[in-house]
Amino acid sequence: MTAPVVVARGLRKAYGDVTVLDGVDLDVGRGEVLALLGPNGAGKTTTVRILSTLLKPDGGTAHVAGADVLRDPGRVRAAISLTGQYAAVDELLTGEENLRLMARLAHLPSREIRTRSADLLELFDLTDAARRVVKTYSGGMRRRLDLAVSLLSRPQVVFLDEPTTGLDPRSRNDLWDVIRDVVAGGATVLLTTQYLEEADQLADRISVIDHGRMIAEGTASDLKRSVGSAHVEVVLRSGAAEQLPTDGSVPDVRRILADIERRGVDVESWQVRSPTLDDVFLTLTGRPADASDALVGASTSRES
Repeated sequence: MTAPVVVARGLRKAYGDVTVLDGVDLDVGRGEVLALLGPNGAGKTTTVRILSTLLKPDGGTAHVAGADVLRDPGRVRAAISLTGQYAAVDELLTGEENLRLMARLAHLPSREIRTRSADLLELFDLTDAARRVVKTYSGGMRRRLDLAVSLLSRPQVVFLDEPTTGLDPRSRNDLWDVIRDVVAGGATVLLTTQYLEEADQLADRISVIDHGRMIAEGTASDLKRSVGSAHVEVVLRSGAAEQLPTDGSVPDVRRILADIERRGVDVESWQVRSPTLDDVFLTLTGRPADASDALVGASTSRES
């Protein structure tokens, strides 16, 4: 990992008797995408709110772009952007008007506002819709515009708090492409998500959080290897199933299938299966990812 641009140590936060964060440590390298993965209520949004100066921790320290989030919040805010779970754009303005308004509020030089807005509209594939009012935009277009607005000041660090919540699969894929472009432009990204595929697709590293604690960290491949190896899953015509370990290579799989044939086993189907992030999630949290997704909206408004 490159030199960290986001560093948190021992972050703690509680609401009354409910502990939301219980000693969270976090490092995000410059130019890196870190996915903060966990079920609803795990502490993801609270972590982002603290790092973006919207919430004060009860304990611990955090630095973003070299600035202390408590002692120098102004410097932190100047270095970051935050895109929340819902698009925060004015539906009565056009896409172009939204960008120019926010550019003026961000004190961009007047000579730069027009060119910067045009560049972002092109990057986010919104040029053709630039002069349409936002209330006519699809959900995916609104999310792209929201992200475009957050990049007006060329932030060093981009916080994306479940940016694809509620989007259809096509819009989600489109937004993933945009996020990749943002990273290619040199930004550091901290992404919170409940979607395992999203973490797998975008993240250089993944930190898994549950009940306010970091319970695992590594690349997607590291985490998958930590819960087991590949195996050949064989379903017999009787309905029984066997799982036979393999290194995943063609010669080894061929050897296993030849052995099954020699034994005269009546096979209905077979497949080579490697561990997935679903397996990681189930092993680490004790519940499958779809159970986590079913919790969306079930927690209180103060944490997600």
